[in-house]
Amino acid sequence: MIEYGRLVMVQQILTNAAREGARVGVLDNSTTSDVTTACNRYLSSANIQNATIAVSPSPPSSAPAGGPVSVTVSVGFNQVSWLPSPLFLGGTTMTFTATMRRETMQ
Repeated sequence: MIEYGRLVMVQQILTNAAREGARVGVLDNSTTSDVTTACNRYLSSANIQNATIAVSPSPPSSAPAGGPVSVTVSVGFNQVSWLPSPLFLGGTTMTFTATMRRETMQ
């Protein structure tokens, strides 16, 4: 139960981190660095490090007006488990992708 409870908790954190990054990514003149900083700020508040963050397109400001900007946040369960050696979920990678339309001045 501890493993699955932690899985659900971390999945929600990844979901929110990806959304925060996407919110930054859809703004004019945003950079990939801006997006990763926003994601890492959210993740660090939950004490999650070493997550992988991918932004598409990179840089997000290269997306056309109204075009999609996607942010994917991934972390291995072994890195966030509260147990020293996960019994059931070891080796599992948790991932969430948030996609939003780019806001831009025409």
